[in-house]
Amino acid sequence: MDPLTQGVLGATIPQALSNKKQHMVLAGVMGFFAGMAADLDVLIRSPSDPLLFLEYHRQFTHSLVFIPLGGLLCAFILHRLVGRKRGASFSTSWLFSTIGYATHALLDACTTYGTMLFWPFSDTRVAWNVISVIDPLYTVPLLFLLLFSTKFKIRWLARVAVVWVFAYPLLGMLQRDRAVAAGWELAGSRKHQPLRLEAKPSFGNILVWKVVYETADKFYVDAFRTGATMHHFPGDSVYKLDAERDMPWLRPESQQARDLERFRWFSNGYIARDPEHQHRVIDIRYSLIPNRVDALWSIELTPEANDKDHVKYLTSRDTSPEILSIFRGMLFPSNASGQN
Repeated sequence: MDPLTQGVLGATIPQALSNKKQHMVLAGVMGFFAGMAADLDVLIRSPSDPLLFLEYHRQFTHSLVFIPLGGLLCAFILHRLVGRKRGASFSTSWLFSTIGYATHALLDACTTYGTMLFWPFSDTRVAWNVISVIDPLYTVPLLFLLLFSTKFKIRWLARVAVVWVFAYPLLGMLQRDRAVAAGWELAGSRKHQPLRLEAKPSFGNILVWKVVYETADKFYVDAFRTGATMHHFPGDSVYKLDAERDMPWLRPESQQARDLERFRWFSNGYIARDPEHQHRVIDIRYSLIPNRVDALWSIELTPEANDKDHVKYLTSRDTSPEILSIFRGMLFPSNASGQN
């Protein structure tokens, strides 16, 4: 989730749980910074290994077992900076910091990126797919409630915010399940028997969903607007990556081959060769236009590379007026009757 949302959520829960009115500001400040702290793992990267940050982002700092230690580390810093000056005990600072820190991984698990909640016992990336990584409809109400509860020290406003903290993801869950059901119905109408099928919220909302399903040889991508009526936006399909077929020059013992498997793990197997770049491998789960396979990130392999060379990691963020217009057309379709 974006840093602002993480901080706002991290501040809201300690404020709502604080039993002393004079500690509301302190709870908010400590929770805000502790709520963002887990994302310091983005500093773990290497100039020679572009995929290193993919392995460590949302890894040990986002694990459930790391929460007490993460909260303790935040408390050591925040108590010296603000807690002691406001007359709070270290145990109070630790409590506010730990509650704020604990919200981070659980909120990230609500998104689609994947969070290793059970590290070191499992490397499974938990993704509940109920909220976009940036969603103003989730963040803005929390922010305003937090600002007013802090300024006027009104604890019940923080508790109203907590209701929104849980209500919006629950609504996202209902929307996700509607999109999943529509996806299965669509696959059946095409005489497909998916090996797996997932629905993910598109950027900034829980109204338009990207539905991806896998068959024996292909991935199919469609979009659904799950409003009062269901709108289907037919999408693309792409062949699943077969390294022996698509990249016969790739040596299994090479670093590029190992990097490809690392990218496959990160992408949960949703990888394909880029239709427009034969040496690029894309993660088909994410695109700005949800019924397309225009991936937001990919890796590029080089046939001439030596066995020690890493792949290149690439990102694509096409926010041209044309792309934004297409996306707005999905959010606010002119066909009021919908389509299936």
